[in-house]
Amino acid sequence: MLDKIHNLPTIIDIILIPDFSLMAFSSAIEPLRLANRLADGKLYDWRVVSVDGNSVVSSNGVEIVPSGGLNIIQKPKLIFVISGYGVQFYNNDKLFSFLRKSAREGVVLGAFSTGAYVLAKAGLLRDRRCTIHWENLESFKEVFPNIEVSSDIYEIDRDRITCSGGTAGLDMMLYLIRKQHGETLAAEISDQFIHDRIREPHNKQKMALRMRLGVAHPKLVGVVEEMGLNLEDPLSQKELAVKAGISTRQLERLFSKYMGLTPTRYYLNLRLNRAKQLLDQTNMSILSVALACGFISASHFSKCFKEYYGRTAREDRNERYKTYRRTEILEVVN
Repeated sequence: MLDKIHNLPTIIDIILIPDFSLMAFSSAIEPLRLANRLADGKLYDWRVVSVDGNSVVSSNGVEIVPSGGLNIIQKPKLIFVISGYGVQFYNNDKLFSFLRKSAREGVVLGAFSTGAYVLAKAGLLRDRRCTIHWENLESFKEVFPNIEVSSDIYEIDRDRITCSGGTAGLDMMLYLIRKQHGETLAAEISDQFIHDRIREPHNKQKMALRMRLGVAHPKLVGVVEEMGLNLEDPLSQKELAVKAGISTRQLERLFSKYMGLTPTRYYLNLRLNRAKQLLDQTNMSILSVALACGFISASHFSKCFKEYYGRTAREDRNERYKTYRRTEILEVVN
């Protein structure tokens, strides 16, 4: 399964998409730089390109001047696409065609952070398991229901390599370096980054729920987990209590003590947060978003949304349009 990765090329081509994640970019190239330094030789080289050869601005405003456009990529063996927030609205037929042609020629294709969206739009993740940043996971499932996507930190499925982003990119590159050049070099690079271990692909992106909540009470953690699993078809407070093996009164006391909210309010906030993600990251209609988050009507959804976020769902989507309009890559269905 990793035969092509075992024979990694010296040159790795990295394609930057506007508003790319600078952390993902650094995670991709810094391990390669250190591999060369520690080996006292050029184990790796890399070309940074944009579709048209023009400079690309990252999501934090740092501008990268590439070596050129897609035309400078000659006889590639491994190509990584690096993107960031808003990539789900990015469409570039020139890039998609180039990636499809590369795939037909046997090139290993990879993606960092939200780059899986680019590969998916190009039709290159069919019959492949992939991953994407947790914030985009649910919207990705909605847009590409036939693609198998996981919440692992990175996935390697034959000739496709995808990484969830953030520091997971460092783990993935160390994993690939270890496969090609051995444990010792990978460990030395990890030490240079003050990185105490190289995480394996199956590690999860987010910390355990009880750590995120800052609460160790098993009954409460179990109820919150059930809420997260049932956003489209919300469970009643009684159903939640029964699943937890406690009374509804006990459930209310737990939420009041540890969360400062009623169970109903906390559940509603979870559904509204999911709705905000779908509004931001998909072109689903407002009604479809409402139904996907357990609301019985668009009007009820909009009322709850405005109370929570201070503006209607339509106003929120219009604001998103303004945010991405400058890139001239946005397709929005209001």
